[in-house]
Amino acid sequence: MELLDLFVVATIPVLKVLIVTGVGSFLAIDRIDILGEDARKHLNRVVFFVFNPALVAINLARTITFESMVMLWFMPFNILLTFIIGSALGWMVIQITKAPSNLRGLILGCCSAGNLGNMLLIIIPAVCREKGSPFGANDVCYKYGMAYSSLSMAIGAVYLWSYVFNIVRIYSRSSRGVEVNESIITSEFPQESSKIPVGSSTEALLPSKDYLISDNYEDQFSLHFTTYERNTEVPISVKIKKHLKNLCGKISLKALFAPSTAGAVVGFVVGIIPQIRRAMIGETAPLHVIGDSASLLSDGAIPSVSLVMGANLLKGLQKSEVQLSIIFGIIIVRYIALPLLGIVIVKGAIHFGWVHSDPLYQFILLLQFALPPAMNIGTMTQLFGEGQSECSVIMLWTYALASISLTLWSTLFMWLVA
Repeated sequence: MELLDLFVVATIPVLKVLIVTGVGSFLAIDRIDILGEDARKHLNRVVFFVFNPALVAINLARTITFESMVMLWFMPFNILLTFIIGSALGWMVIQITKAPSNLRGLILGCCSAGNLGNMLLIIIPAVCREKGSPFGANDVCYKYGMAYSSLSMAIGAVYLWSYVFNIVRIYSRSSRGVEVNESIITSEFPQESSKIPVGSSTEALLPSKDYLISDNYEDQFSLHFTTYERNTEVPISVKIKKHLKNLCGKISLKALFAPSTAGAVVGFVVGIIPQIRRAMIGETAPLHVIGDSASLLSDGAIPSVSLVMGANLLKGLQKSEVQLSIIFGIIIVRYIALPLLGIVIVKGAIHFGWVHSDPLYQFILLLQFALPPAMNIGTMTQLFGEGQSECSVIMLWTYALASISLTLWSTLFMWLVA
C-alpha cells in the first residue's frame, strides 16, 4: 500500500476528533456560554461516574473472552511500560526545567498517561471503515479493533486511577500543605505576619473535610520523634514499619475502586464467565436489557469527553501561566521519545514471539506510545483544585500538535506493520 494512501487513512480519524473538540470550544466561548466552568465540572462528574464506567464495562463484556485474554497478555505489560518510561522521562523534564512543586504531579501525569481509551475508540473504527485500510475487511477489523481498544481502555483506566491519581494527589497535597503551614504561622503570630512571605491567593486554602492540618502536626511530631531516634537505638523492623505506614498513608487505595476501574472489573467478569456472558450479551440473551442500557449510557462518553476537551482547550488559550520549557519538554516526551522507544519495544516483542502476527494488534501496541496525555488528568486537577489552568494550557498545546503527530506516527506505524 502506498505511503500517501496510508497518510490519508490516518488523517480521517484525527479530523473527526478535531471537529468534535472544535464544537466544544465553540460552546465554551463567552457569547455562547453553554459549556462554562460550572457546566464543565458537572459534565466531568457525569463522565467520571456514569459514562466512562459504562463504556469500559460494555465494550469489555462484548469483546473480551478468556481465550482472547491469554492471547493479548502482552498489552497490559506494554501499557505498563508506557507509564514507567513516561514517568522516568517526566522526572527528567522536572529536573531540567526546575518545575515548581505544585506542577510536578501534573507533569509526571501528562508524560506517563496517554489517552488510551477515547482516542483509540475514535481512531480504530475510523481506520477500519476507511477505504484502503491495511487491516483487511471492515467488519473483521472493527470487531477485533474494538476488542483491542476496549482492553486498552480498561487497563489504562486501572493504571491511571491507581498510579497517576495518587501522584497528582500527593503533589497537590504537599503544595497545599505549604500554604497551610504559612496560614498557621500568620494566625498564631499576627504581629509578625509582615515578616513572613505568604502566598497571595485569596481562595480558601482547604475544603472543610480536608485533613492536611492534622498531617502537618504529624510532621511536627515526626520531627521530634526523629530527634529522639538520634539518641536512642531503634530496631530496623520498627523503622521499616514506620516507612511502610507513611507510604500507605500517602497512597489512596480508594482510587483502585474508581468508577472506571469498577466498570473494568464488571466487564472482565461478564466477558470471561460464559454463563454470565450468555445471560447478558446478545439480542437473545434473557438479561440483554441490562447490556443494552449500559450501551446506551456508554454512547455519551466519547462525545462528552471530546466536548469538554474542546472547552478546556479554549480555557488554555486564555491563560499562559506555564513555562514554555515545561510544555516543550512534555511534547518531546509524548511525541518523539515515547514513540521511538515504542517502536524498539514492540518490534523486539514481535522478534521474540511475544506478540501474535495480527497487524491491527501490533498497530495498536505502537499507537499506545504516541497518544496525547489522558484527558482525565484534567478531571483530577479539578477534583483537587490544583493546576487547573496549567493543565488547560498543556492540553491545548499537546492536543493541537496531536493532529500532526498522530497522523505522521499512524502513517509510519501502518507502514511498519502492513
